[in-house]
This record gives sequence, structure tokens and C-alpha cells, in this order.
Amino acid sequence: MDMEEVKVVIVPGNGAGNVEAANWYGWLHYKLKENNVKSILRNMPDPITARESVWLPFMQDELGCDENTIIVGHSSGAEAAMRYTETHKVKGIVLVSACVTDLGDANERASGYYNRLWQWDSIRANTGFIAQYGSTDDPFIPWLEQKEVADQLNSNLFKFEDKGHFMNTAFPELLAFLKSVL
Repeated sequence: MDMEEVKVVIVPGNGAGNVEAANWYGWLHYKLKENNVKSILRNMPDPITARESVWLPFMQDELGCDENTIIVGHSSGAEAAMRYTETHKVKGIVLVSACVTDLGDANERASGYYNRLWQWDSIRANTGFIAQYGSTDDPFIPWLEQKEVADQLNSNLFKFEDKGHFMNTAFPELLAFLKSVL
């Protein structure tokens, strides 16, 4: 891959507020920039419900997700990345704390990501690679949900037992992976 062409778009989980100060998003964004990688991190519209009908057009029109983009999606951002790649080609996706159902949560159900079957074949066909980070001790996403995503997408799964919902301020494993594919 030509690093000059490729950009990384970080799509946060819902409820993130100021994304540069939330979790590892700002840390990763600046580490990528230090390594001369074009990185895009923006506050998302509709940050609490993270509606698919709002986020996917924003990803295309405002964040410029295209065939030279690696989308790094966390939680709701992972679901947005999967739904986006059902209909759009990208360089690759990195899913962090991904799931397949609304887990019985009304706000998640309102997002619109879970109201139909996932188009696994389309997601695989539209991505150059799929990496996934999951932790068995995630307090929000049961391991079986994360494992189903991995099984359906045949993703390169990085399994942890002590990362919870990946809400730390740094994520060196993800940075190392991105450097390896760039």
C-alpha cells in the first residue's frame, strides 16, 4: 500500500462527546499523524444514538471514506463500519468491540444497525482486510457476539481477556497493527 494514498478514519462509539479526549481515539489519531499517516477523527453528528441514517452519509460525505480508507470503528463505530462496507469498497476495516444485535438495548435498537440481516458476503467482498479486537471481559458486548462477527467475516481476530470495552487512553496493539498494514 502506498502510504501517501491511504487514510485512516477513526469512527468512535456512541456517547463519545469530544472524540479527541475520549478513550484512545485522540491518542491513535496523533500517533498516526506522527508517522506521516493521514488520519481523520471528527466529532460525529447524533453522538448518543449514532443513527445509521446519519452516520453512514457523514462517513461518506464528511469523512471521505473511499477505496483508499482504512476505517477503524469502535463499538457503534464498528457496526457503522460493517454497514458502510456492505455497499462501499474500502482498503480495510478494523473492528473494536463489535456486535451483531442490539443486545436488548432501546438506544442501540434506535440506531438502525440491527433491524435487518448483516450482509457478510458484501462486507468481505468490499474490504481488502478485516481485523478485529475483542475482549472476553467486555462489560457491554458478550464474547459470543464478538465471536460471531469474527466467524461471519473470517476476520483477523485479536482476542484479549483484560481489555474490557477498550476504553483506555492508549491502544498500542492497534497502532502496531496499523503500522504493519501501512
